[in-house]
Amino acid sequence: MLVPLAKLSSPAHQCLHALKIIKKDCLLHPGAARWASASVVPRITTHYTICPREKDSRWEGVNMERFAEEADVVIVGGGPAGLSAAIRLKQLAAKHEKEIRVCLVEKAAQIGAHTLSGACLEPSAFEELFPDWKEKGAPLTTPVTEDKFGILTEKFRIPVPILPGLPMNNHGNYIVRLGHLVSWMGQQAEELGVEVYPGYAAAEVLYHEDGSVKGIATNDVGIQKNGAPKDTFERGLELHAKVTIFSEGCHGHLAKQLYKKFNLRTDCEPQTYGIGLKELWIIDKKNWKPGKVEHTVGWPLDRHTYGGSFLYHLNESEPTVALGFVVGLDYQNPYLSPFREFQRWKHHPSIQPTLEGGKRIAYGARALNEGGLQSIPKLTFPGGVLIGCSPGFMNVPKIKGTHTAMKSGILAAESIFSKLTSENLQSETLGLHVPEYEDNLKKSWVWKELYAVRNIRPSCHSPLGLYGGMIYTGLFYWILRGMEPWTLKHKGADCDQLKPAKDCKPIEYPKPDGQISFDLLSSVALSGTNHEENQPPHLTLKDDSLPVDRNLMIYSGPEQRFCPAGVYEFVPLEESVGFRLQINAQNCVHCKTCDIKDPSQNINWVVPEGGGGPAYNGMQITFTQRRRACVHLSGD
Repeated sequence: MLVPLAKLSSPAHQCLHALKIIKKDCLLHPGAARWASASVVPRITTHYTICPREKDSRWEGVNMERFAEEADVVIVGGGPAGLSAAIRLKQLAAKHEKEIRVCLVEKAAQIGAHTLSGACLEPSAFEELFPDWKEKGAPLTTPVTEDKFGILTEKFRIPVPILPGLPMNNHGNYIVRLGHLVSWMGQQAEELGVEVYPGYAAAEVLYHEDGSVKGIATNDVGIQKNGAPKDTFERGLELHAKVTIFSEGCHGHLAKQLYKKFNLRTDCEPQTYGIGLKELWIIDKKNWKPGKVEHTVGWPLDRHTYGGSFLYHLNESEPTVALGFVVGLDYQNPYLSPFREFQRWKHHPSIQPTLEGGKRIAYGARALNEGGLQSIPKLTFPGGVLIGCSPGFMNVPKIKGTHTAMKSGILAAESIFSKLTSENLQSETLGLHVPEYEDNLKKSWVWKELYAVRNIRPSCHSPLGLYGGMIYTGLFYWILRGMEPWTLKHKGADCDQLKPAKDCKPIEYPKPDGQISFDLLSSVALSGTNHEENQPPHLTLKDDSLPVDRNLMIYSGPEQRFCPAGVYEFVPLEESVGFRLQINAQNCVHCKTCDIKDPSQNINWVVPEGGGGPAYNGMQITFTQRRRACVHLSGD
């Protein structure tokens, strides 16, 4: 049921006023596409990365000078990897009585606010970083007590035994609110002397004259939606460093630039991705089993669409579960909606009873790296390194990447510290090159772990699809432990996998019942998402005409389905026949799915003003907390 905006709280109304629920008749059929092209293309993109200020008279006379700060190491991104690197650097500095300045910038208003929670954590790297984590009070309170795995048909569940040694075995792991854990790590970093700057988005990579990385610049603020400067315009800050660590998370927008600048992806396969959608629920206590972990594959997806679900029971003061659904972004049918598949999955006879009588309290979405070992780029270049989910260290069959991301941060810190403090330091470039990091990573358990599972995800490309992958796992991984003398390839970039709409059957999704399944509008309201409305949309288009002339005409506008936040919407032209794309940028949850899946590769996600975006922080943050964060950032 459509929730009237007038009945939502004021912050929710401000956050979501542009969002309109995508009704069935808005999901245009191929027959309607012939009416979509317009002779005059409405202007959509006003961001300076597409519309240069040098050619805009409104920017004449505006002071564009930036203030610069010097540090030894600058870290972009305050997730598990970035914080692990920062903490390890300071631990080593204290141990060896060295002074190094470490600065970390994070685009979220609070550390952990953009971390999508509901994770099952393998604690190996965390324990390495914090051997005394129990004494320090780390929020690891739910050890896994029960593990279940099943294949779903539309009406039934086929149990699959989890044998020792299989990737899905969670013995010894912890169910965590990852946002809470990251927030706790941020406190530990500050106590060690790391300079942590939440609310500052890294918008630009800076280079020395010799081509090596010099540092980053944070985003400018005070720009109108039409691209003109406001009276409050302020230039971003430059942070210069001997080494810059890029830990932006999956599909980082600066990492994309670095790939091209330094040809980092010449010797690897294209990355492939999934979109993970998550919810947090308070359920009836009789259905609550703290420590229980459930995973499923199968329905409602067909065998050729990679994906699956999780359901984690947290041990908290209230009976809380985190549940979610992952869909591989190499799917082919443009009519598929990951969000609606997720809502449909909750009605399965083996899932719905857990949720009946409960209350949904949070929602979010994030893209995941699924390429594995084959898709990892070169990790070092003059002046910088890539760590965490930015290059992609996720163990796909385990559905875990936090432990590998943290270990990459630890190894990067150790390699950088050794280089910075070397008495015989020599560098051919002004920005230090630390190839030792990649060498050390390849000698670590991270590389060994990813090598062992390298063929499981691409094995799903066989005629048997997902079930072929399961058979492969049983035959080769469980018996040979990944030592088979071949490495399978992926089938290409996710953006190239969609079939034309005329070759596919539209998917009829059931209407949400408002108790177990919900519409997109009410879901995004629970993400805490907020952006300053009067700023240029950070979902930029290289060509404003392509969404209608190509995506709508050929693929029936897939962006209005693959986006989990209702950002993209095709609406009728006011003065002529046809449609235009409307971008509701205020609703963006920073999942990056649009940048990945757009079949025209026309969408380029860039950072909005710092502090904007979702407010997960454990996937349970109130609008009051969000408003306090906004007031703090504005200085009022």
